[in-house]
Amino acid sequence: MDRTRPVSLLLAGALALGGLAALAPAAQAADSELARNGGFEAGLDGWNCAAGSGAVISSPVHGGTKALQATPAGSDNAKCAQTITVKPNSTYTLSGWVRGSYVYLGVTGTGTADGYAWTQSAPDWQKLSKTFTTGATTNSVTIYTHGWYGTPAYQADDLSLYGPGGDPVQIPATPTGLAAGSPTSTTVPLTWPAVAGAASYKVYRGGTLVATVTGTSYTATGLTPNTPYAFQVSAANSAGESAKSTAVSATTTTGGGGGGGELPARALVGYLHSSFANGSGYTRMADVPDSWDVINLAFGEPTSVTSGDIRFSLCPATECPNVESVADFKTAIKAKQAAGKKVLISIGGQNGQVQLASTAARDAFVTSVSKIIDEYGLDGLDIDFEGHSLSLQTGDTDFRNPTSPVIVNLIQAIKTLKAKYGAKFVLTMAPETFFVQLGYQFYGSGPWGGQDPRAGAYLPVIHALRDDLTLLHVQDYNSGPIMGLDNQYHSMGGADFHIAMTDMLLAGFPVAGNTERFFPGLRPEQVAIGLPASTQAGNGHTSPAEVNKALDCLTKKTNCGSYQTHGTWSSLRGLMTWSINWDRFNQWEFSRNFDAYNWS
Repeated sequence: MDRTRPVSLLLAGALALGGLAALAPAAQAADSELARNGGFEAGLDGWNCAAGSGAVISSPVHGGTKALQATPAGSDNAKCAQTITVKPNSTYTLSGWVRGSYVYLGVTGTGTADGYAWTQSAPDWQKLSKTFTTGATTNSVTIYTHGWYGTPAYQADDLSLYGPGGDPVQIPATPTGLAAGSPTSTTVPLTWPAVAGAASYKVYRGGTLVATVTGTSYTATGLTPNTPYAFQVSAANSAGESAKSTAVSATTTTGGGGGGGELPARALVGYLHSSFANGSGYTRMADVPDSWDVINLAFGEPTSVTSGDIRFSLCPATECPNVESVADFKTAIKAKQAAGKKVLISIGGQNGQVQLASTAARDAFVTSVSKIIDEYGLDGLDIDFEGHSLSLQTGDTDFRNPTSPVIVNLIQAIKTLKAKYGAKFVLTMAPETFFVQLGYQFYGSGPWGGQDPRAGAYLPVIHALRDDLTLLHVQDYNSGPIMGLDNQYHSMGGADFHIAMTDMLLAGFPVAGNTERFFPGLRPEQVAIGLPASTQAGNGHTSPAEVNKALDCLTKKTNCGSYQTHGTWSSLRGLMTWSINWDRFNQWEFSRNFDAYNWS
């Protein structure tokens, strides 16, 4: 080649070969900024933050006048994400500035190797970046930032995705196949197939928008029993929202409350140590004061952990010298029932581990519990499974559709008993906070394994039986600190703990922080607060004054302290205590305070 040939001749030759692009092939697909509102100057426009964890702040900022602040809570890591249209087989650079501990900036859906950059500690603004190449069929990726579990809020600003822009985003198609599952008295589960290109879905009830979700399912809650509802769903992305789907109708069930209608509006529930002795002393059935509306016989216990064969007998005279005869015991039960009281057999307790791991154990449970109910003429059943009775197998992550045998078999067994004895059958449950409210943060072994598989394990049982359940009285004692709906930890022993724990049962909550798996609240008349009757009865004893504060807050929304309830639960059913025997030992302080409380 002649190095002295004029540039004009070189340019002419290039044009003859196909234009300037022949000299600069990189210009064939111009790189540009693709992230929408990466500086958060327009609030959260374009971004979706999990569980409402994100907010826009004015200080500190890296550039401009705004930045993102997102706060991890429970099992939610405060992930904020945006889906962006890209081109296949193209290279992109993701970058951004962050502050905080354990902050991640990453990308998914690349079609090649997803990845992230992170910092363990960024006390001031630190830049993170990640370069990636899309796959041969990749048309969109999702960029995100998140923190880590149990860490404080983090900040992010000036997030950028730089590379060749993809084809314009199209409004997704209208969803088809919307289906309603089996309703309860207050809920309707909905599912639908995914729509290509949809970033979220909008759920409508009666034409009114009630929720926006990123998955393909939603449970409508807070509905009225025995009422028809119509639902529609649309698909949405950055280009807009599709038309609404064809409506699907569902009618909530009548409900029933498991015989709860026969309880007084305010009920006092207590456990009677009928089969064993301890420091509280033995109390005969005939000597139980009229204050007690529901008397749970403690305990029916299995012949072995996995047999399902439940046995009950009165405390031996060698342990309880003042024990009555079986005939007198049965006569006293009838007298209580004639006075309008309910007497139940309570299964389990601290020492009575029950694992219905097989259908044989399930059937033995039904047969043996029925025998006890029939022999003593009882009104129903209390489930007090503790310890390792209930746990979730790995992969059992949806409380609405449990797969663990010990859970499924228990639900089936109780439904069989309910069907056998009919509408007057009283069903109560006394789980520990670990098995219920802890489910707000953790559920089973978790998405990555390693968690206690018992966490939240009562939730599928409560949910499946909510239309048969008379009373749920969670044990607000012998508990560690539990996170409430205010994302603060609450400790037992004062009004605050009972307010926060009970409000969770009534308002409902996303399980393990997943807003698409929402545990619907129970009716107030289905809920009582469980407390120890004295300092000797269990850790977390609450003074009468603090008990009254909790009742004031929950039923009247007064004396609430720092926690604000999500409703005024005026028809809260009452209180449960462990135990009648310990209350007697403590000069009946617990029951007398209940009798004297002014509910109006």
